[in-house]
Amino acid sequence: MAAWNRGSMEGVTVQIGLIGLGKMGGNMAERLRSGGHEVVGYDRSEAAPRDVASLEGLVELLRPPRNIWVMVPAGDPTRQTIETLGRLLVPDDLVIDGGNSKYTDDPAHAALLADFGIGYLDVGVSGGVWGLQNGYALMVGGDPKYVRRMMPVFEVLKPPGDYGFVHAGPVGAGHFTKMVHNGIEYGMMQAYAEGYELLAAHPLVENVSGTFTSWREGTVIRSWLLDLMVRALEADPKMEQVRGWAEDSGEGRWTVEAAIDNAVPMPVITAALFARFASRQQDSPAMKVVAALRNQFGGHAVLAETEKHEEKRHTTGGDEAHPAARG
Repeated sequence: MAAWNRGSMEGVTVQIGLIGLGKMGGNMAERLRSGGHEVVGYDRSEAAPRDVASLEGLVELLRPPRNIWVMVPAGDPTRQTIETLGRLLVPDDLVIDGGNSKYTDDPAHAALLADFGIGYLDVGVSGGVWGLQNGYALMVGGDPKYVRRMMPVFEVLKPPGDYGFVHAGPVGAGHFTKMVHNGIEYGMMQAYAEGYELLAAHPLVENVSGTFTSWREGTVIRSWLLDLMVRALEADPKMEQVRGWAEDSGEGRWTVEAAIDNAVPMPVITAALFARFASRQQDSPAMKVVAALRNQFGGHAVLAETEKHEEKRHTTGGDEAHPAARG
């Protein structure tokens, strides 16, 4: 892809409309303003620190050619917002979808806007609540001319230096790379989680949280995720305040779907996704079947629901003695 001339971006002020002022959008607006850009913010919630009360008001305040960044939930909210903008904007205006949209939605969004002469970029954004302080990793898809137009904005949002930005390809490439990024994230988090569980379960290890802290330097598994895990363990060494329930945003599922479509083996990410599904089960229907089959062919004992909880209490010695409760 093109090598962008960062020096030419210095001192360039861009006016941008930002739709969606939640945790990500609100922090992005603040970072952009701190970087010298003019942000006009809109959120449908009256409680948000919005500058205008409607999309129409947003468009009216922006000077053409307009740049509008959309940070709303994927699916219908994003589609409906883009459809409305298509009716309000004029040729040479630009819409950027920075939410977690599925990459297969991008061509349809781009085509809808192209009918009105409006440009479109899809931008995968990573950084979470730390982005305001550390900068956001940006993965961009779309026409290079629109990427050049928005480089002053990208430069402020991304971390300082040579990393944290890529023009990954045409429309859809930004969200596709963000999807794969999140799939990798699933696998990394699951590996740390399983390592924690084994360390906590074995009687040899008396300082689980200290072990993870020691890995922050000098090991090949050090990472920002590991730093965040240490931070979580410092606040709750025994993980007593957290329920073992993990949602998925959809991108893990989409990554596995894309792997199937392209015949790419992806056992780690797939297993990490399925582990999240397992976390939401109070009791596993599949394991009930396994227990029943073991009883049928081998006469192995089957615990009734009432017996199961009593058995667990006796075999673990109660909550205080459970190995996972040690720090």
